[in-house]
Amino acid sequence: MATLNQRPTRPGAKTALGLLLPLALAACQSLDRAPASATAAPAAGPWVADLGDGRYRNPILHADYADPDAIRVGDTYYMTSSSFNQTPGLPLLESKDLVNWELVGHALPALVPAERYAVPQFAKGVWAPCLRHHDGKFWIFYPDPDLGVFVMTAERFAGPWSAPRLLLAGKGIIDPAPLWDDDGKAYLMHGWAGSRAGINNMLTLRAMSPDATRMLDERGPFVIDGHKLPGVHTLEGPKLYKADGYYYVFAPAGGVEQGYQMVFRSRSIDGPYESRTVLVQGDTAVNGPHQGAWVRAQDGGDWFLHFQDKKTYGRIVHLQPMRWRDGWPVIGEDSRLPGAGQPVSTHKKPVAGFPVKTQPAGDEFDQPRLGLQWQWNANSKPDWYSLAARPGMLRLHTQAVPEAKDFVRNSPAILSQKLPAPVFMADTRIELANAAEGDRAGLIVNAIQYAWIGLRKTATATQLVYTQCGPFRQFGPPCTEETRVVLASAPSALYLRVGIADGGMATFSYSTDNAVFTPVAPAYQIGKGGWVGAQVGLFSVGDRAGNPASHLDVDYFRMTAP
Repeated sequence: MATLNQRPTRPGAKTALGLLLPLALAACQSLDRAPASATAAPAAGPWVADLGDGRYRNPILHADYADPDAIRVGDTYYMTSSSFNQTPGLPLLESKDLVNWELVGHALPALVPAERYAVPQFAKGVWAPCLRHHDGKFWIFYPDPDLGVFVMTAERFAGPWSAPRLLLAGKGIIDPAPLWDDDGKAYLMHGWAGSRAGINNMLTLRAMSPDATRMLDERGPFVIDGHKLPGVHTLEGPKLYKADGYYYVFAPAGGVEQGYQMVFRSRSIDGPYESRTVLVQGDTAVNGPHQGAWVRAQDGGDWFLHFQDKKTYGRIVHLQPMRWRDGWPVIGEDSRLPGAGQPVSTHKKPVAGFPVKTQPAGDEFDQPRLGLQWQWNANSKPDWYSLAARPGMLRLHTQAVPEAKDFVRNSPAILSQKLPAPVFMADTRIELANAAEGDRAGLIVNAIQYAWIGLRKTATATQLVYTQCGPFRQFGPPCTEETRVVLASAPSALYLRVGIADGGMATFSYSTDNAVFTPVAPAYQIGKGGWVGAQVGLFSVGDRAGNPASHLDVDYFRMTAP
């Protein structure tokens, strides 16, 4: 039953090659979900939420874990989030205190159907998932806005997870939320994407078989209609709970960047539902605080995890205390709006006594598997990279950009990770070998408005080039690439660096000796992606014909922060 009161059963641094030691090195594992026991959490990282004095600061994750959903099973908290076009998808995070989270794997090795997602499908793929524990198993219900709702299960949270199975086919069906009721019946609530379905701002309830193998009705009723509520628009992202005799629906409204959190309640799952706004921006700088998860701690205290859309950085995760007034939740601290809270900046931790953990960021590539933080721009292939061809280095085999599109961003073979903090620096050392004319490889901050620095092979030389692509257009035509030659003849091995300043301003530089770094352009405003933040990473691409011998060797990828 999905009720809130249930009690369910360092890698070594290569100091000779760099002046900066990594603050956070990943416990390197493969993209196909190596066992969680192989993970060694770093001691420090680019963003630390735990203040070390029994309090935490928000956000608890300054990284793009969009649309988070979380639960508690026993004394452990579990979280997953949207992953859109990136693979592996559906990140899996664990915590003992709701503040310090450890990335232990991904539930979805590849998007389905595989052929559809062999090339980047920006803003598509895995939208807001729902995580539950029922009948001794973990469940993830996730929507693909163009295909429908898929279901996956696992005995252990870290996996292995079952292959995704299509439960409810339909275009524009999003944000699923299951509930297993006391009488043995099961339900699925979901929202609608107006871009696909032609309707939105309404929540539908459907009957579902208890084993979640099939739906029991063709089209359920709209149990909550935002059009009937004054000023409410873009009602979506429901989470369905049962507690203290009420059915509660937590659902955001008002849009991603400016929205707020609503709660609906009813004594009957079919409604009618009363409504209240329970969390707003108020007098804080946290815009659009909404869409997340209600979690009850071991001591009976209630908490709410939600995201904030921070543009270049994506949807970062906050944790709010939650209390009750007259059967309604109030989230955060009191705001000027009666009955509604606003986000807190610091607060006492939900559970004391657990050590600091941070998200993996750097990688020395001296382990047999890639760090868990790495994701590809689309479904990947095993022969795209190797950690054995040159031990201690990552080899990226040059891949063709599909459909004769020259833009690096269109390559499925970009290997990248989330921006780990508001201010940080990424350093790497690369070597391009056996390149053919037109091959390009280097360091990228990938978004709709993006930039990269790297090596480009011409008919007569290897050049160091810097490329910007703008302006930012969320739903318009693609940006326009502008490439400038920095060095007309460059060595095949270079040190590259990008520094990100607050607000997503990127400054790229290079060095031939890892001592003096030369900026190649003024700071450039990086945009955001399709419903995601920017990512920082590596690539090696060529023309459509491809060149099997061409490759980029990467010595390390180090992330540091003030």
